[in-house]
Amino acid sequence: MTQGGAPGPVLGAPQRRLGEKAIRIALIAAAAISLLTTLGIVLSLAGETILFFTEGSLTRGGDPTQPVGIFEFLFGTTWAPQATPEPSLGVLPLITGTFVVSAIALVVAIPLGLATAVYLAEYASKRVRGAVKPVIELLAGIPTIVFGFFALVFFTPLLKSIGIELESFNALSAGVIMGFMVLPTIASLSEDAMRAVPTSLREGSFGLGASRLQTATRIVFPAALSGIVASIVLGVSRAVGETMIVLIAGGIQPNFSLNPTISLETMTAFIANTGKGDIPASTVQFKAIFAVGALLFLITLVMNAISIRFVRKYRQVYE
Repeated sequence: MTQGGAPGPVLGAPQRRLGEKAIRIALIAAAAISLLTTLGIVLSLAGETILFFTEGSLTRGGDPTQPVGIFEFLFGTTWAPQATPEPSLGVLPLITGTFVVSAIALVVAIPLGLATAVYLAEYASKRVRGAVKPVIELLAGIPTIVFGFFALVFFTPLLKSIGIELESFNALSAGVIMGFMVLPTIASLSEDAMRAVPTSLREGSFGLGASRLQTATRIVFPAALSGIVASIVLGVSRAVGETMIVLIAGGIQPNFSLNPTISLETMTAFIANTGKGDIPASTVQFKAIFAVGALLFLITLVMNAISIRFVRKYRQVYE
């Protein structure tokens, strides 16, 4: 303060402006790195995928120059890139395996995750929440290879012991255990979204005579729907992109089937299994890795785009 009560000059203002500018530049750089990384992934996948369809060829009927057609790749029902004398590159078995395992995982993860979120947000005391939530989030830190071995050596024999007939490598065990891997993501983010709902909405509901369950399911849950959908979308992305669980417990048999008791190969399992280096990099079979990866990227991108529109729609209603 200067004499007469007038405010004096603010000390350190230039330094603060310099610090804010440095932070802004750092944030812009971080965003740019993320964008460039995504762009690099897209370009690498696109380049090799184009070569797969233009320069790649399969030997069929003694003719080594037959190219891989896009229609054959997208709608073929047989995936046997190394078969002789008639190899086949129809990706539908891999797509089917991916969605079967992911669907089983979501059937497990979504109900359990949302029920856990409702309990933590609306019923649990502060002490219980502080103890339970870190334990649930600890599941997200377990390496997925551990989940895969657990599904193979414990859960599959357990299912067999109760009379369920299935193969040693099967989609059911892989999907169920993957569901427990995805559960912390859905539970934690959904609980955060529900706790962000204003307390005034709860108080108004209680004032009208609603029970705690009615308030949670009819007031809080709809108001937090955009955040809940976002958590489910992130869980779907984790399930679709999971590799080690399906590679270890689900098997590598590309069967075009919806039967979860048999071995089904997913898109990520094929990429991981083929990328080990057993196949020469110049062959069309190796280039198929990039074509499958590009298709997986597009599927995830479409799902995220649809979910973002859904989230924005309900966010406008409840904000």
